[in-house]
Amino acid sequence: MKTRFLTIPFLLAGVLFLAPALLFAQSNSLGSQVNGNFQMDAQYYKVDSAIGAFPVPEKMMMNSWTNITYTAGSFNAGLRYETYLNPVNGYDPRYKGAGIPYWYVDYKTGQFQVTAGHIYEQFGSGMIFRTYEEHNLGYDNSLNGIRLKFNPVKGIELKGIYGTQRYFWDKGPGIVRGGDADVNLNDLVPSLENSKFRFQFGGSFVSKYQANEEIYNADQEKLILPLNVASGAGRINMSYGNFGLNAEYAQKINDPNAMNNFIYKKGESLLLTASYSQKGFGIIVQAKRLDNMNYKSKRTETGNVLDMNYLPAITKQQTYTLAAFYPYATQPNNEMGLEAQLNYKIKKNTILGGQYGTDVAVNFSAINSIVKNQVDDSTAIGESGTLGYTSPFFKVGDVKYFRDFNIEIGHKFSHNFKLLLTYMYEDYNIEVIEGHPGEPVIHADIIVADMTYKITPTKALRLEAQTLMTKEDDGDWLLGLLEYTVAPKWFVSVADGWNYGNDDADRRFHYPLVAVAYNNEANRIQVSYGKQREGIVCVGGVCRNVPASNGFTLTVTTSF
Repeated sequence: MKTRFLTIPFLLAGVLFLAPALLFAQSNSLGSQVNGNFQMDAQYYKVDSAIGAFPVPEKMMMNSWTNITYTAGSFNAGLRYETYLNPVNGYDPRYKGAGIPYWYVDYKTGQFQVTAGHIYEQFGSGMIFRTYEEHNLGYDNSLNGIRLKFNPVKGIELKGIYGTQRYFWDKGPGIVRGGDADVNLNDLVPSLENSKFRFQFGGSFVSKYQANEEIYNADQEKLILPLNVASGAGRINMSYGNFGLNAEYAQKINDPNAMNNFIYKKGESLLLTASYSQKGFGIIVQAKRLDNMNYKSKRTETGNVLDMNYLPAITKQQTYTLAAFYPYATQPNNEMGLEAQLNYKIKKNTILGGQYGTDVAVNFSAINSIVKNQVDDSTAIGESGTLGYTSPFFKVGDVKYFRDFNIEIGHKFSHNFKLLLTYMYEDYNIEVIEGHPGEPVIHADIIVADMTYKITPTKALRLEAQTLMTKEDDGDWLLGLLEYTVAPKWFVSVADGWNYGNDDADRRFHYPLVAVAYNNEANRIQVSYGKQREGIVCVGGVCRNVPASNGFTLTVTTSF
């Protein structure tokens, strides 16, 4: 256990046991409940230099998490114990160790709610403040401090936060503080409570403080850095019947940092969402602009840590293996994007709908750079210690970062058999997204057929056939997966990915994978053996690198 956390278990022991005991002493009728969950991911590694799976000194690595929460009336408390011995390949090695990096106590009384400890919170869409945790990414930017919530009247919620962020087993150097106000007009005005028109608006203010550092530009001139960096955002959410419109605009004052080459330009972002839905039909359109919006509580940090805000990728989140080969990572300092999703259900008992109807989903997204112009003739674009550049707000840049077009058709042919067909075309600028200078844009066509046959009410067989065709990167791929399920207990799958289109005959590898899982109520154990391709995994535009591997993986999850 990390020595800096030795006092935490004693603190939580008092929180979880002494405080509830005092509460019960005051009211014998007060109910209480303890809940929790556990997850362990362990990998045993074999050397496979052909695919780039290099020796691992420990042979085996393991990540695990245990969450425990206690509630008693208006009081609740919780903690999370984490173990990384050593972190599974692909996770930041600075997580190495074990301890309790997350704990909190929370109490609500009347119009007030107070939280002390580690906090996950979001203001609006998160463009100037969001703290959250995502195991699959090895990501946790929780705020260690206090949070106050106040509901003065129905329809108005006020929040305030103050603290420092988690930095692996320590805390970041910056102090984060902010407030948020949210007003629901339909709850606030009684005459509008049952109106079809729904209107909600809000605003946020966040600032960070970090002590001065000695940072120099290319001419070895010391930069004068702002100790306090403020940001603000305003938002509206409204709907009428089947229509909806959401908009949020955020702005950040000059924030020279390692991610923007220490320029003094202000940052700004805009996120727009429009939607329409009715039975059997829905459409949603999103547009986004980001300019110099990387916002961290440590100005020299460049990794996926100490992020104060969240900037979602407005692209389709892929679940099939080959379709997820090239996921998009949000470019916080330079991005303009558009996404449209259409869902339509062809009616039952028609030529195209058949007996059960046919589901059609079409998605398109396009992400480009923004336009950057010189501030003056003597200043290079992005030169440290300057205003960096100017950028017309509504003009789209010439550099294509990402394109994808997806169409999915799902049809149930009988009570026992259904088919989902997917076609995807993608342009992926690997030079920008993954930072590989000189690499060409990847153009890929991907086709997936997902077939499920229900043998009995509890037994099903599922077959995936996937192909990815590209002349760039490693060339063409084929992947097949066969999955047999005996609900609700057993699951067995066999898969193989074949990089048959690689120009190097010695690198036309197979990536076989066998997995077996057992479920019993809230408990699950899964064992898999096989090879994994090197690549990146993304959730909501935040990504981490996954190195190639060959070996066993054991995953255990349970909850109570």
